[in-house]
Amino acid sequence: MTVNAETLLLLESQAIELPSWAFGNSGTRFKVFGTPGTPRTPQEKIADAAQVHKYTALSPSVALHIPWDKVDDYDELGRFAEDHGVKLGTVNSNTFQDDAYKFGSLTHLDPAVRQKAIDHHFECIDVMDATGSRDLKVWLADGTNYPGQGDIRGRQDRLAESLAKIYARVGAEQRLVLEYKFFEPAFYHTDVPDWGTSYAQVSALGDRAMVCLDTGHHAPGTNIEFIVAQLLRLGKLGSFDFNSRFYADDDLIVGAADPFQLFRILYEVIRGGGFGPDSTVAFMLDQCHNVEEKIPGQIRSVLNVQEMTARALMVDTDALAAAQANEDVLGANGILMDAFYADVRPDLAAWRESRGLAGDPMAAYAASGYQETISADRVGGQQASWGA
Repeated sequence: MTVNAETLLLLESQAIELPSWAFGNSGTRFKVFGTPGTPRTPQEKIADAAQVHKYTALSPSVALHIPWDKVDDYDELGRFAEDHGVKLGTVNSNTFQDDAYKFGSLTHLDPAVRQKAIDHHFECIDVMDATGSRDLKVWLADGTNYPGQGDIRGRQDRLAESLAKIYARVGAEQRLVLEYKFFEPAFYHTDVPDWGTSYAQVSALGDRAMVCLDTGHHAPGTNIEFIVAQLLRLGKLGSFDFNSRFYADDDLIVGAADPFQLFRILYEVIRGGGFGPDSTVAFMLDQCHNVEEKIPGQIRSVLNVQEMTARALMVDTDALAAAQANEDVLGANGILMDAFYADVRPDLAAWRESRGLAGDPMAAYAASGYQETISADRVGGQQASWGA
């Protein structure tokens, strides 16, 4: 089975946004590890992200995280990005690293703390206005650790009120996307733990409020492609945060733990109209590289998404529909498996070469000497990490 011209044409429109924080230092909950050449500024993060796009042509934009990527002049930052062949994308808020948010941010009992969190999102919207970003992505650490610690229903009411104030500030061409996570750092209950809660909250806001699905933010065994299908049919799937996990929110390279799951997810994305030039669903990575080099980790990630997208596009949908109509259980499953097992890598390598790119982006980057250059040049200063 080979990748046909129609599939290659559809792949032309694929864009997978990179997170600026993926290029900073990361680690476990016990230690953040430093590595030579780690960026020290938002500009250096963008320069590293541009290397991924240079070798793959899959990552034309970089997501910002405020305040980690805060600068005095966002016009200048945007020009810097353009000079490096990329643009600025989604703006991510941060209401989980300030002491005031110990017991919540948008859900906090104290109106002053809630307003502080709301004002931070207003600041993020100002950044969006300056950078031309479409999406404000909100992830909350809010929740409780013990039964009785907080009023679960009251927290939902306060969340709805806070989100409504933020949404009222979002521009006509902008969107609010609300991410969910079933646990951590709150272990008894999280205020936005699942797609249903996110959907309920954004549905109350309006058409420009959507759900962000992080592929690592589910309990083991969760049928994520079912959630994808539901959100697409409801018109509320705004964006993906792609990563992978063996146990919980491991933030590993997407497709590393379960490539078949990634294939199934992308099949439902395509089936539901969430992929292609007319789709408004945003693809983005959200993962940290703890032991592997960061730029190659991002290159491998976007290639994994591209390869599984190509395989998902190769599903014979007419034959699948016929098998399903005839209740041919094994035949229908076999059609999916045929596409999943197709080795699309040689065809994609030839396609890259036809576009003037290296057939093997990983090898091309390794041979470029970029890693050695930044390791030698980026000496001194504070390396970017969690909170910086």
